[in-house]
Amino acid sequence: MADATVPLRYLCIHGHFYQPPRENPWLEAIEVQDSASPYHDWNERVTAECYAPNTAARILDADHRIAKIVNNYASISFNFGPTLLAWMQHHAPEAYREILAADRASAQRFSGHGSALAQCYNHMIMPLANARDKRTQVRWGIEDFRHRFGREPEGMWLPETAVDLETLAILAENGIKYTILAPSQAASVDGEDASGEQIDPTRAYRQNLPGGRSISIFFYDGPVARSVAFEKLLSNGERFASRLLDIFSAERTEPQLAHIATDGETYGHHHAHGDMALAYALEQIQSNGLTKLTNYGEFLELHPPAHEVEILENTAWSCIHGVGRWSLNCGCNSGGRPAWNQEWRAALRQALDWLRDEIATRYEATAAGYLKDPWAARDDYIHVILDRSAESQDRFAARHLRRKHVQRADRIKVWKLLELQRNAMLMYTSCGWFFDELSGLETVQIMQYAGRVVQLAEELFGESLEPRFLERLAEAKSNIPEHRDGARIYERFVRPARVDLHKLAAHYALSSVFFAHEDIDRVYCYSVESKDYRLKRSGKMRLAFGKARFTSEITQESELLMTGVIQSGDHNLHGGVGTFPGDEAYHRLARTVREAFVHPYLPEAIRRLEQAFQGHTYSLKDMFRDEQRRIVDQLIESKREEAAASYGRIYESNAPLLRFMSECYIPIPKDLKAAAEVALTGLLRTALEASELNLSLLRTLFDDVRAAGVTLDTAALEKILRRNLEQDCESFFDAPRDLESLSKCRASMEAATSLPLPLVLWSIQNRCYALLETVYPEMQDRGDTEWAAEFERLATLLALRV
Repeated sequence: MADATVPLRYLCIHGHFYQPPRENPWLEAIEVQDSASPYHDWNERVTAECYAPNTAARILDADHRIAKIVNNYASISFNFGPTLLAWMQHHAPEAYREILAADRASAQRFSGHGSALAQCYNHMIMPLANARDKRTQVRWGIEDFRHRFGREPEGMWLPETAVDLETLAILAENGIKYTILAPSQAASVDGEDASGEQIDPTRAYRQNLPGGRSISIFFYDGPVARSVAFEKLLSNGERFASRLLDIFSAERTEPQLAHIATDGETYGHHHAHGDMALAYALEQIQSNGLTKLTNYGEFLELHPPAHEVEILENTAWSCIHGVGRWSLNCGCNSGGRPAWNQEWRAALRQALDWLRDEIATRYEATAAGYLKDPWAARDDYIHVILDRSAESQDRFAARHLRRKHVQRADRIKVWKLLELQRNAMLMYTSCGWFFDELSGLETVQIMQYAGRVVQLAEELFGESLEPRFLERLAEAKSNIPEHRDGARIYERFVRPARVDLHKLAAHYALSSVFFAHEDIDRVYCYSVESKDYRLKRSGKMRLAFGKARFTSEITQESELLMTGVIQSGDHNLHGGVGTFPGDEAYHRLARTVREAFVHPYLPEAIRRLEQAFQGHTYSLKDMFRDEQRRIVDQLIESKREEAAASYGRIYESNAPLLRFMSECYIPIPKDLKAAAEVALTGLLRTALEASELNLSLLRTLFDDVRAAGVTLDTAALEKILRRNLEQDCESFFDAPRDLESLSKCRASMEAATSLPLPLVLWSIQNRCYALLETVYPEMQDRGDTEWAAEFERLATLLALRV
């Protein structure tokens, strides 16, 4: 409790953690994104740099040892985008669990008020949406929150803080108590002008709404938030804490809330080690005794708004022109290309609005034949999105289908209708307009969602909307002459990505030549049930013929297809897919191709394959990107081994000379240096993969690396070393009181840290810190001095303060 003579001071830091949905709309998975290298995709990269580190942020002492490891989320206010959490649940489960745990911990700490806020589902700019889409965005966001956090949300984050009264009214209708806005979004307070960031950000405000409702609004401190986001305030945790405390006024006698809101990615992704600066600042603020950390829900309960605010409608925190950044060439951009313009934004939005409205009338008319209330069913479809199990689908059907018993084909149609609407939501994700160029990754992504809408509309309504949609997209002009306009970008990047069951079957068939077909029972969001499969080999050539049933786990659409593939060597694949013609025709076609293959006369076999599948053929180029690369990696592995052996022989015969040249400071020729690099990398990989590290050999190899002056792929080598180290320590973590396991872990750690590789010890540090907090005191109390001393040695190697 603060001193009674000091005005009540509260502090809250809000982080808006969000990534746009990046999944291929046809596969429901993110394909490899080279721009995120060395990570698979941007979600994975930002998780490694920000989301995971904030679950276990380090606070260092004066000697740069880890004094504390804390979950930052438990001490701040935060929201995560629902589509990001869906990805994290499957791809970053440990970080996901810690985020949910932080909300539970914050509720215990802040008088029963959890710190997590909900968010409008897929970051749609709400003032630019129609009322129906606004309601679905809010209801989906709330239901997603309930599903994950196990409670009702008190607050909701508005994408880009873009706001209008209709949106606020919908929030209030759905039980949301508050939201957070920028100080520039206030028009007046108690009838007095508050524009131009004049509003006092240290209190809560009430916005009255049509129909007698109201909602509370917090306007964050703009100057400090900007310093955090753009002015490198996070470069010093102490300065960050001091700047936060400077928000308070010593002259005020009423309770004050100092609070800021920024993109959560500021704490680690945009600013390296921002998670540590945040942790340090929070620790400093809590220890000074003058300020109480809180969250918005707790503060609102303690100090309800006593002042009425009127918002500036159609405004946002990241556009000084209102909401122009998502609809106009308003002038807001990243600033890197001054010669470019964003005229394309208006044309893109108009094209998507046209598509949305075209499918809305058709959806309503068609769905009315199956669903009691098509739009209520759309609102409730979030339950199926969150749980695709047959049981969940049955519960949804029982609630919404007009008839209790419907044919399978009609049920598939219902799922397609609802998926049509889901993708029509996703195509409005705000990042599609935020950046500078029409052909950017994020804009192509929302065009892909539109492409999925076009495909489903054609299947459902029997007409193609694509030509008229492309006419409108052509009005959106790219800044890059090569891409010309939205129509060309769509044709280059969207249409080739389109998937149907035949293309999926081609991917399966082509993969089966390289990987055992019986191991392939699922391809992304499709199940595969093999009915027949025959593989013949002739030297390096292979012929596979088979039939399988492919079923979408999203729409339940299913088809029995026959497939055939000829591999004529390495990457030369010729595959065909067709509707299963019946057993007799299937066996006849397979025999016809097989006869030519066995003969063997390859061109004739390929001709017969193409004839059997009536020209519906595929090659390695048609495969999905991740599997394509996996196959190429397999194909080149043997080539790399041959090359490595050759380089190894060259290096081995010249190694003494290279050492001599190094000692005499004689430059080493590039070709010999290249041979040394390949050979030494291979030798190091082998040595690091060994069950027990041979330190003498490894030190000699690293000496040779220095002598040859080569550059190693240290990231790849570090991963090998770290993986083995974690395996060596796993038995200790499983049985932490076992001295033998502890000693083995310590010895492995000692060996690994003695090598000149930048070892990432994050995970092991986290686990050992947990033992330092729990098992170490217990073993001290027992008087087990041998165990305690050994653990202290391990902690020292991990830079943990004991």
